[in-house]
Amino acid sequence: MRTYLDLVVGFARTGVTGYGGGPSIIPLIEYEAVKKYKWMNEDEFGETLALANTLPGPIATKMAAYIGFKVKGSAGAAVAILAHILPSSLAMMVLLGFLYSFRHSPVVKGMVTGVSPVIGVMLAVLAFQFLTKSKKTMGSKWMAVFAIVSFLLLQGISLHPGIVIGLFLVGAFILSTYKIKKDQGWKAPVMQERERQL
Repeated sequence: MRTYLDLVVGFARTGVTGYGGGPSIIPLIEYEAVKKYKWMNEDEFGETLALANTLPGPIATKMAAYIGFKVKGSAGAAVAILAHILPSSLAMMVLLGFLYSFRHSPVVKGMVTGVSPVIGVMLAVLAFQFLTKSKKTMGSKWMAVFAIVSFLLLQGISLHPGIVIGLFLVGAFILSTYKIKKDQGWKAPVMQERERQL
């Protein structure tokens, strides 16, 4: 029962405090899932985020569904999704009329402008963490190549993020397979020499 309560509290917080939707919620979900409740480690969170980006639908809802399922199966997925969606949905319905009447207010516009840099910093910190992990696992050279190419694909020709992620998943698979075969090819003669000595 405690785990269900943690799912409710954790994803209710992401739903209520995730101002700006979509990408701005990802650092909040990472905090709850990785740092606070330790439902997964940073590497698994990064893999989940990459795969979620290749599927249709809101990214935060997909993340909530996967994490809830990982923690408590189908019931956990349902609890996480509802906890993430319901608080902000109810608040939106209650406050919609009130906020709509002040939509041209300079105060409201100032609030939106003031929150935007915070969201940018959170996303930058998350991006830096992913780049640091990539550097450790694939080396500085390949990390830089992948980062530059992905930037050009996303910003230069405006390719859909899901397609870019799919391309890089295939590229990473090919690169990993090549490295493994290269290492095995280098180790094979050593193993053969040892077998001869035995």
